[in-house]
Amino acid sequence: MAPGSVRWRRLPVRVRLIAGFAAAMLVVLTGAGGFVYLRVQYALDRRLDADLAAESAAVTAALHDGTLGPRNPAVVSGGLYEILDPAGTVLQASPGLAGRPLLTAGQVAAARRGPVRADHGTLLPISPEPLRVLATPLSTDPAPPAGQPAVVVVAVRRDQRDEALRELIAQLALANLAALAVASFVGYRLARAALDPVERYRAQAARITDGAAGVRLDVPAGDDELTRLGRTLNDMLTALDAALERERRFVSDASHELRTPLTLLAAELELALRRPRPAAELEEALRAAAADTAGLIALADSLLDVGVQPAPAAGTPPTDLARTVAPTVRRHRAAAGLTDGAVRTDLGPAPPVRIDPGRVDRILTNLLDNALRHGAAPVTVAVSATDGWARLTVHDAGPGMPAEFLPHAAERFARADAARTTPGTGLGLSLVDAIATAHGGRLRWCSGTAHHHPQPTQVPCTHPGIGTTITVLLPAAPEPSADDALT
Repeated sequence: MAPGSVRWRRLPVRVRLIAGFAAAMLVVLTGAGGFVYLRVQYALDRRLDADLAAESAAVTAALHDGTLGPRNPAVVSGGLYEILDPAGTVLQASPGLAGRPLLTAGQVAAARRGPVRADHGTLLPISPEPLRVLATPLSTDPAPPAGQPAVVVVAVRRDQRDEALRELIAQLALANLAALAVASFVGYRLARAALDPVERYRAQAARITDGAAGVRLDVPAGDDELTRLGRTLNDMLTALDAALERERRFVSDASHELRTPLTLLAAELELALRRPRPAAELEEALRAAAADTAGLIALADSLLDVGVQPAPAAGTPPTDLARTVAPTVRRHRAAAGLTDGAVRTDLGPAPPVRIDPGRVDRILTNLLDNALRHGAAPVTVAVSATDGWARLTVHDAGPGMPAEFLPHAAERFARADAARTTPGTGLGLSLVDAIATAHGGRLRWCSGTAHHHPQPTQVPCTHPGIGTTITVLLPAAPEPSADDALT
């Protein structure tokens, strides 16, 4: 990048805006001034050319009548004239010219073929004798004899015309400078007013960077681009604060949940090392420590699963919920030694969903563990279809959750008072919620006559009014197109 471009980019935005605006205005004003100047010059030159044409006709008539001379009033009306032969020699001239030729040899040759107009002297700098000249042929003979009149030249002074043009240039320059100054000042004020909200945003963002909490950008009323930018930034700050608060709460909860098993593990190991012990006691202590360590590993895995749940890959094949759910239910029955009546299934038709079967297994495993640990038989697992969604519900006939606990049931480490005496980490429903959300799904839970729908949908609730029902809604996979079928 060129050094000049780097320096330009380092200038403040308002300076660059004003510089660009002033440059554009300068071009526009210069073009308008040039147009006005050319139009005025054309009008003045036409007036001079009309006077020259009349003077040339008078001189030509006087020459033919033999009356050409200083005493002819038609000729001595303020104009100047010369009569030239084919070689450009001055045969006769008005007294004011004193025999000075007004045309060059080339102009004389051109004048023999037709009228020629020329200017003597310049507008700037000021010439002592500015003239407008018109030369016209006297005969159509292509080769008139030498010494015979061939071209008549007339001229008028341009003093008034040049003075008018110089005055016009001066006035246009002053007017353009004044207009440029006013336009630049107005542009500066407008640019400053337009960029003031950006500067306020920057100052408030600097306060947030320095650690100020709860600060939001001062967004003015309106619906322009800067106002919409401010609202978007405020929404982003709100989302960042919410994410930061979730992280803080997660770290706090994780620290609280990890502190107890780590303390117990340290106490067990310290007690085992305090004095010599028989091999059986040491083995028992090591087994207890191994069990605590396994619990810590499971807790850490659950924390990682809750924190990171990627969305399904583009090539994930559709999954049949009913076929995936049935083996998981059978496995839980066998592991818990329960009958078919204790864990029942109602697997109706449902649209395929784009989710990995392993994650369906994680969802159902967590829901069944909660139902069997905190609820009561019978537990019913149902699969159905409703309005473009596949619905998976797990219902138990237990006492249910307290109504005041429902809004917090899916939070990490959240456990009702009655469930704190039973094994568990309080992460099961959080993990189910994370998986469902990552796949575009919804999670709702109902207990007794109370319902909680964090993300409402048009799908009706099927809770029977007793026990606890957890419902997972997953969007149906799109139908394959004709191109997909061909591939």
